[in-house]
Amino acid sequence: MADSELLQKRLEKINAMKAEGIDLYPNGIHVGDTTASILERFKDADNDFLSGLNERFTLAGRLMAVRNFGKAAFINIQDRKGRIQAYLHKNSIGDSGFSLFKRLDVGDIVYLCGKPIRTKTGELTIEVDEFRLLSKAIRPLPEKWHGLTDVETRYRQRHLDLIVNPKVREIFYTRSRIIKAIRQFMDERDFLEVETPMMQPKAGGATARPFKTHHNALGMDFYLRIAPELYLKRLITGGLERVYEINRNFRNEGMSTFHNPEFTMMEFYQAYATFEDLMTLTEELFAHVAKRVFGGLKFRYQEMEIDLTPPWPRISLKDSILHYGNIAPDILESQAKAFACASELGLEVKENDPLGKLITAIFEEVVEKNLIQPTFVTLYPVEVSPLSKRNAADPGLTDRFELYIAGKEIANAFSELNDPEDQRGRFLAQLKERDEGDEEAHVMDEDYIRVLEYAMPPTAGEGIGIDRLIMLFTDSPSIRDVILFPQMRTKE
Repeated sequence: MADSELLQKRLEKINAMKAEGIDLYPNGIHVGDTTASILERFKDADNDFLSGLNERFTLAGRLMAVRNFGKAAFINIQDRKGRIQAYLHKNSIGDSGFSLFKRLDVGDIVYLCGKPIRTKTGELTIEVDEFRLLSKAIRPLPEKWHGLTDVETRYRQRHLDLIVNPKVREIFYTRSRIIKAIRQFMDERDFLEVETPMMQPKAGGATARPFKTHHNALGMDFYLRIAPELYLKRLITGGLERVYEINRNFRNEGMSTFHNPEFTMMEFYQAYATFEDLMTLTEELFAHVAKRVFGGLKFRYQEMEIDLTPPWPRISLKDSILHYGNIAPDILESQAKAFACASELGLEVKENDPLGKLITAIFEEVVEKNLIQPTFVTLYPVEVSPLSKRNAADPGLTDRFELYIAGKEIANAFSELNDPEDQRGRFLAQLKERDEGDEEAHVMDEDYIRVLEYAMPPTAGEGIGIDRLIMLFTDSPSIRDVILFPQMRTKE
């Protein structure tokens, strides 16, 4: 039967029920139990024990399956914790209750009260003595949802995805547990959770194209933040010393299985620490979360065996290119040779791009996909690290690392640049790149430079992609799988 025919039949049924005075959307119902609490409590109970119970249990959930047997029926209901079977008999719930039940459809929200029993097959079941309709579904649930090949339909109608796919619901419960574990870890180490502006007069803290909006009352443009970094470092300067924020960032860039224009990150900053200190902290954090998700440090992601057992390998960006890229060392020392190499690799680079930018582009092409086990890649060029402290041994490099797992960047960290004169020079270099057409280059932020002039203590900071971390820990191939409502082109 076509969807339009099913919908029409339901509408006719609903109109008839309304005409009879049946309240299709009652309120004031209180529920004392969940499917999981009952299944767990009585998982080992036999009928002798259950028959001696004097308790009655109340449940509410979505009607997911019905098997009619004349004056009796078995149903499955689903709440936030799972599913349970229930048994309804005309003699137990009365003529009016059973008559109402016979007019309901899969997808309706119902309330039931009763006692647990064991069926002949041994399945724990609620024997119902009170049954009510709580919310009538007008539209039918999709019959073949599990077989859908168009995953975009699942993302566009996440409410249906959550109703019929238990594995999807579990991803978002796991997401919540992961974020809770991260907060616990940070709080135990005396980090203060804070919130910084989502709308900023300057888009700073990262190299990315921002979304722009306008505030009518103030008569000025604002940007949805691409990173909270510069505000968090203001707090470090103000003496808070250890801060973190878990919140949304917005970047007006391309979309892929690892990129969504609105995404969740944790950024944290620790005074009197270096980027090397944060490598150890990151290992500890990931181990803490993994033990709560998996009970250990090894798991599978997309057919890859991942082992989080520390310590993790550390390799400089240049050494990683030499190791994985089959590239001669002299290419990494010559701007002209690096440009020629990047061009041969088919990369979108410009002839006047600085050497550091070219080397980083080569790294992303030839190295990233090989970094399956957790690996810290260190010592990024100054040209691509406008907020990072220079390396003492080689001022052309910075004390920075990126963490890669399963071939993807998961975290970015560095010892923070706190020299206001050097910071001004970096911003000016970024402005030059903007003038030459790089819309992602960092803007000048005089107010932030003034902050540094009040002396920011030596500090290390890190950003961790929460969505990517959750992808990893839930074996999800796309970032859309771990964001409840990912951005998508509208369908009119």
